[in-house]
Amino acid sequence: MRNIALRLRYDGSSYHGWQRQKDLPTVQQTVEEALEDICGHRLHVTGCGRTDSGVHALRYCANFRTDCRIPIDRVPLAVNARLPGDIAVTDAVEVDEGFNAIGSCIQKEYIYRILNSRIPDPFLEKRVCFYPSALDLDCMQRAAHAFVGTHDFAAVRSVGTQTKTTVRTVHWCEASRQGDIITVRVCADGFLYNMVRAMVGTMVYASYGKLLPEDIPALLEAGDRRLTGPTMPPQGLYMHRVWYAGPAGEMMGRGAPCFFGENDAF
Repeated sequence: MRNIALRLRYDGSSYHGWQRQKDLPTVQQTVEEALEDICGHRLHVTGCGRTDSGVHALRYCANFRTDCRIPIDRVPLAVNARLPGDIAVTDAVEVDEGFNAIGSCIQKEYIYRILNSRIPDPFLEKRVCFYPSALDLDCMQRAAHAFVGTHDFAAVRSVGTQTKTTVRTVHWCEASRQGDIITVRVCADGFLYNMVRAMVGTMVYASYGKLLPEDIPALLEAGDRRLTGPTMPPQGLYMHRVWYAGPAGEMMGRGAPCFFGENDAF
């Protein structure tokens, strides 16, 4: 039995998240059906995370097991011929039997895009969060730095997937601006449900003075979701990078995720 890891990218606008759901289109279901057509048998694709409805991925890793002998370099071409245009498999590699796309993941990075302009862009409607009120980038950056480290992040999670602990380690959290686009990057060893979107909402609150960046450590300590910022809309969120050891890590590290071929800048 072969264990094959895939590198994917997708626009999540038309899907109800990654995970298969009854009577709703999802990325997992769409990929599984394409692979089943190629391999000739039912299979299960394990993804590296549960992206929500409307959330995108520039780099996403998934793995599946099969007896199909299709050459590994032909897998992306064969799958893409059966996928809709908003999902693409960009690479594939054989991994050891113990590899699991979610369990073997070392760390992940999400980015959140805000179009901070008085004028919306119809071409970005489903790919950024449109926010017409002026945002204070310096204040957002100070708030971002307050999330770095090992903390209990219950104050910035929504009720959803059950987890043994709400403690996570954020390796970096930073905000930058290029033209009208503000990009927040968050890398951690794992994420809670809606954690990034709530962190960005808290940074936006700090920009308006509804809370101080210096208040964030105490808010995390309190663990009360009602005291932090709102959960931002899903269309601005992208899974950006995923880290592994071994062949999967080499595959996920090749090249650079991008928007329109310009080093992931609009």
